[in-house]
Amino acid sequence: MTATHSLPAKGQSVIRLSGVSKNFGAVSALTDIELDVKAGEVVALVGDNGAGKSTLVKVLAGVHQPSSGTIEFCGQPVTLDSPAKALDMGIATVFQDLALCENLDVVANLFLGHEMSPWALDEVAMEVRAWTLLRELAARIPSVREPIASLSGGQRQTVAIARSLLLNPKLIMLDEPTAALGVAQTAEGLNLIERVRDRGLGVIIISHNMEDVRAVADRIVVLRLGRNNGIFTPESSNQDLISAITGATDNSVSRRADRKAGEAQEQHGGAACARPRTSRCWTAATSACAMTTASPPWRRASSTACAPATSACCPSPSASSSSPSSFPR
Repeated sequence: MTATHSLPAKGQSVIRLSGVSKNFGAVSALTDIELDVKAGEVVALVGDNGAGKSTLVKVLAGVHQPSSGTIEFCGQPVTLDSPAKALDMGIATVFQDLALCENLDVVANLFLGHEMSPWALDEVAMEVRAWTLLRELAARIPSVREPIASLSGGQRQTVAIARSLLLNPKLIMLDEPTAALGVAQTAEGLNLIERVRDRGLGVIIISHNMEDVRAVADRIVVLRLGRNNGIFTPESSNQDLISAITGATDNSVSRRADRKAGEAQEQHGGAACARPRTSRCWTAATSACAMTTASPPWRRASSTACAPATSACCPSPSASSSSPSSFPR
């Protein structure tokens, strides 16, 4: 097993990316990514499908090598050219599929590939170490000799996170940790993430669930089309977050909605109707107008059919001044 490494002090940078880009041929998956994760901090990485979240995690895990940019780990420039090197440096990754063997028990999954005394397995020492680690995480596992197949989704997530902690990492990355969990299991998973943060580790989580992100994240980093698109706090509004994720503030859909709203205002909100209207008045006016424009020609009423409803609801200034009670209440 890897020797124990001293953790950086809380608040110190664990990993920092500067201008990191990744190209696959002519396709640019990541462009000039900036990211900083500190010890004892949870950073949520959010974005739409295809935003580059998984590619960024694979770059940090050593699966992909960046095309350009620099990566600093604990203040030192590093090259993550293999998953084994990233793991040995202290970067652990828990992918969405968890990579557990359902036919093996908890102890065997925790130490899979890192057994104590592999030529003569020390089952007792491994079981004691498993119980110690699971108690530190306040995990609800009935028995470490229970097969993974009999555990719930939340318990499996706990085993996967505990396995990554056996190698004493400084940074742990969680890809969609609550994607397939129920309500109670999701709460258990979020509590586990907070306990990992309290151990002084840097944590990166990828999630599409904004409520889960707000519950545990200290900062929220938004990626859009392979680029940074803002850094937010859990107190940021949903509108700001969704706008940054989807670009909804300025696109063809929003422009079309604004155009339609303007046309509707011009059609139903003339000078005579500029004053406030009751819902009953507005319904009567728009219903009469819709009848003249949407009905077939042989059923269409005279175009003046709209006028009585509109004039009744929105009297002219002279009429309203002479008889204020004529306005519907």
